[in-house]
Amino acid sequence: MKTRRIGPALLGALLSTFILVVALVPPPAQAAPYAAMVIDARSGEVLHSHNADTRLHPASLTKMMTLYIVFEAIKNGEITLDTVVTISRNAAAEPPSKLGLRTGQKIKLRYLIRAASVRSANDAATALGEAIAGSEAAFARRMTRTAKAMGMTRTTFKNAHGLTASGHLSTARDMTLLGRQLFFDFPQYYNLFSRRSTDAGMKTVYNTNRRFLAAYKGADGIKTGFTNAAGFNLVASAERGGKRVIATVFGGRSTVSRNAKVAELLDLGFSRSPARVAVRKPEPPRYDGSGQDRGKSLRVATAVTRSLRPVPRPRADDTPTLEVASADVIEDDIRQALSEAQTENQTEVPDVRPVVRDIEVTVASTQSPETEPEPEVVTRLSTSGGRQWGINIGRYPNRYAAEKVLLKTALAEMTTLEGSLRKVVKSSRGYDANFHGLTRESADLACRRLQARQIACFMIGPSS
Repeated sequence: MKTRRIGPALLGALLSTFILVVALVPPPAQAAPYAAMVIDARSGEVLHSHNADTRLHPASLTKMMTLYIVFEAIKNGEITLDTVVTISRNAAAEPPSKLGLRTGQKIKLRYLIRAASVRSANDAATALGEAIAGSEAAFARRMTRTAKAMGMTRTTFKNAHGLTASGHLSTARDMTLLGRQLFFDFPQYYNLFSRRSTDAGMKTVYNTNRRFLAAYKGADGIKTGFTNAAGFNLVASAERGGKRVIATVFGGRSTVSRNAKVAELLDLGFSRSPARVAVRKPEPPRYDGSGQDRGKSLRVATAVTRSLRPVPRPRADDTPTLEVASADVIEDDIRQALSEAQTENQTEVPDVRPVVRDIEVTVASTQSPETEPEPEVVTRLSTSGGRQWGINIGRYPNRYAAEKVLLKTALAEMTTLEGSLRKVVKSSRGYDANFHGLTRESADLACRRLQARQIACFMIGPSS
């Protein structure tokens, strides 16, 4: 048998080729850090955690916050499901996963919500943010404010879709908390996350989480996410036998291994959670839900419109008059609002006039005619005593409509709104009808009473 010897020239050529091939092969990608969290959704009790407070890339789990704010904006009257959104160049240019929106295209908000929640479409998420806040950057700031108000202390958002960006970070704990808030705060929209497919206006889209929904008994959400920097992420919720468990995984190696790990964690959660436990719903975030900056204190810079001196009792021949806060409100409409409010609260309004007293009321004067008049003092509404809260009862197309609703509501809720200040706040999107100068307790009570009568209401805290 002959043995062929490799000459130095051929050996050098083979070695050079081998080195070139090795150089061209990319090094294996580093796996994203693994983190996990499991809670009993009913009580919020932590059942398992691993690396849960490490700030990592959330990927499309971000869209849970995007959708939370959209649902919040619908509740507050900032936008409606049937609002027609014009797609910007920025939204249309987002990389996949996407719905395929085109610049200038018009589409209803409801279809963008479906595409973002089911298909995890990046272009739809960006379009939602721009429709709510005017720009994606402004929307991301509102996302971060909402996260902080929820207690998501280690989360910062830079966009509405979750693609990797510097500083766009969250934790397994924070995303688990967000999933619980979505479930309790917006149950009317939660079913979106369990749909295997849905009509997104342009086409039917399929759920990125449909494999897990089909494989795990009781699973009904919530959101998947993947980028190279994040790995395979998932926040999953499932209900069995009256128990509800939420599990979160960051840094999965693949869809299959991630789903298997989440199933394992949900099983662990069901085994550790008690059969019966008191449900403790999370508090909704207490902040200015519209995202508008309204200052950190409530101050009224206008002159005092009401004298602090006692008002003389009306005589028998006096005609009662109604004092209004703005000249924009027409007198006939005020009378109509008064009539409607009285009708809601009592069936008959007795005509009772005060008895005229046979005494003279002398109003004391603080200055004599001989002295120079003292300079007028303009006071401001005090925010002491905890009366730094307010409520918002909707946004209206003009000041007249907002004033009318404020007056009608004040007359109908005299008990809870006593001492409050009616104020219309103009913004680029309309006129907000607000009551200011309430305590936190009275604001909460007023909102609950109004909501029980199907009147939209949310609280305004002392800072935005």
